[in-house]
Amino acid sequence: MSLSISPDVVEGEERETGAPTAQLPVGRARRRADVSARFSRLSRATFIGGIVLTATLFAAGAWQRRWIADDGLIVLRTVRNLMAGNGPVFNAGERVETNTSAAWTYVVWFFSWLTDMRLEYVVLGITLTLSVLAMVFAMLGAARLWGGTRSALLVPAGALVYIALPPARDYATSGLENCLVIFWLAVLWWGLIRWSQAEQVRPAGFFGLVFFAGLAPLVRPEMTVVGAPALLILFCAPVPQTRLRPWVFRCLVVAVAGLVPLGYQIWRMGYYGLPYPNTAVAKDAGGAKWHQGVIYMWDLVGPYWLWLPLLVLAIAAIVLVRQRRAEHPAAADATAGAGDKNWRTRIHHFSVWLRTPAAIVTLMVGSGVLLTVYEVRVGGDFMHGRMLLPQLFLLLLPVSVLPLRPARGFGRGESGMRGLDWAFVLVAAAFVGTAGWALFAANTTAITTGTKIRANGIVDERIYYVLNTGHDHPIRAEDYLDYPRMRAMVRDIANSPDGALLLNSPSFMNWYLVPAPVPEGNGEHVVFFLNLGMTSMNVPLDVRVIDQMGLAYPLASHTDRLTDGRIGHDKNLYPDWVVVDTGMVDRHPWMPWFLDEKWSDQARTALSCPDTQAMLASWRGPLTFDRWRHNLMQAFDFAKYRIDRVPKYEIQRCHLEDPTQPAPPAPPR
Repeated sequence: MSLSISPDVVEGEERETGAPTAQLPVGRARRRADVSARFSRLSRATFIGGIVLTATLFAAGAWQRRWIADDGLIVLRTVRNLMAGNGPVFNAGERVETNTSAAWTYVVWFFSWLTDMRLEYVVLGITLTLSVLAMVFAMLGAARLWGGTRSALLVPAGALVYIALPPARDYATSGLENCLVIFWLAVLWWGLIRWSQAEQVRPAGFFGLVFFAGLAPLVRPEMTVVGAPALLILFCAPVPQTRLRPWVFRCLVVAVAGLVPLGYQIWRMGYYGLPYPNTAVAKDAGGAKWHQGVIYMWDLVGPYWLWLPLLVLAIAAIVLVRQRRAEHPAAADATAGAGDKNWRTRIHHFSVWLRTPAAIVTLMVGSGVLLTVYEVRVGGDFMHGRMLLPQLFLLLLPVSVLPLRPARGFGRGESGMRGLDWAFVLVAAAFVGTAGWALFAANTTAITTGTKIRANGIVDERIYYVLNTGHDHPIRAEDYLDYPRMRAMVRDIANSPDGALLLNSPSFMNWYLVPAPVPEGNGEHVVFFLNLGMTSMNVPLDVRVIDQMGLAYPLASHTDRLTDGRIGHDKNLYPDWVVVDTGMVDRHPWMPWFLDEKWSDQARTALSCPDTQAMLASWRGPLTFDRWRHNLMQAFDFAKYRIDRVPKYEIQRCHLEDPTQPAPPAPPR
């Protein structure tokens, strides 16, 4: 499918007909000009109205479902530490990157510093604003793709599909980076379409686009699938007219694109001791769970019949492209390389093609497909729909708006219009059908289990916390104090001034406190719990909060993934390790009944493994230059390192002496 649309092709009626207005009789020319002017005003009003309507509906829908997820509060804990001078860490003194999106962390930090407002309200404002702006830029880019408002009525289509989905509205204000991801994608789309259609490329705007595309791995690591090909297109396309030599210009492209992400990557490896966020280690982002991934994808596609509008819009897009190619064959063939040319000519034609809307559409749709395959491969997520929203957004970008126009235009005959063709009818039907589907999807509830997690591990995260906290809009950290066990946690910390480790009971009903040794204890409190956001935001920064799956606790993240574990939660470190690692009392009766002294002794020995000690030092040891350099050199090795979560087997793996086994008899002399 070839799509090459430029402003020159669709700028005016005179260019489409090839007949200048001056050659027509004065009366006919005047009537034609009046009809064209009225159509242009109608089209512009329709497009602006569509943007305003879509943005308003999305903002209203997101506000109606406003909340901040527990995982969104995790980001705020890091921001609190940044503002307190502890660095971009989750627990003071432990260099762990718990946020997958580095850019989102610093965006929240910047606006929190700028406004000095409560963090939850800052995040609520940022997420809602970026989500709505993403839809605006998506529609602006699609409008330019289809030729602007002079040639057609531009009506919202794919934009309606996205905003109609309940998960899209849920994660518009969740405190997670979804808003930043779709905003970055929309602005990149709009910028690339503008660049592909510009008659003259300005270096300042071009390098701004290059810089923006280079931010991909900081927005989210998997967005490199979009950013890297975009940069390759910008690099390989014909060099614009500048005083610089082509090779110098392309070197500048590489430098501008890599300045921030490469600098951050070097700093990350030295500071955290990992080449990517610790969340990727905790969730084994390179692993494969295809079956679970298919379940996750159908969990979004099936209940809303999402395949239906995608199919309808794809057919409409193909019809529009074929219609445009039939009307403007010269424009369609302008970038096509002839088959009998030599390889140099073919490369030249390909580089010219890279600077066309067709190449940009191919980039966005192709990236959406690749990211979907990747998400299915890793098994998806436990939050309904969340991790497939960027992929859906990418696929819908080219059809965010659809052009409605007669095939031969308005004002071509004495009556002002020659009639409508089947393509117009089909696209109009696609718009009406999409709008009807949007009404259905917007009022559909995909998951009805409420407070219970289904067997497939996927949950409607917003409803789950709404019901478990009793708040229609859980936004502030204290709203989550009404989640089971949270008030008890705060009370138990206050009642143990000498320090303690808080462990959740096996029945998940109450807390067990493992005391710190007295008088050696330093009064440190440690909370070992899965829900990091609500716990960490309701305690002071000097309380360590760690989790069994390892998002904030590398000792857990470096264990192996459980084969049949719940997706996104398929690592589970035994608490015996934590008792020993935190230096709490590991003997009964001070230790909870469900822990074993034998396991504690074995865990202490297992922790002495030299490789494990090196891994622990990478994020716990004092950050000297030698430590930073060592982390930089060993980051990939640390990322691959795994321990066995059963202390006995870890001792065997490290070839250590098991303290619970009798010593072997001495050999005879």
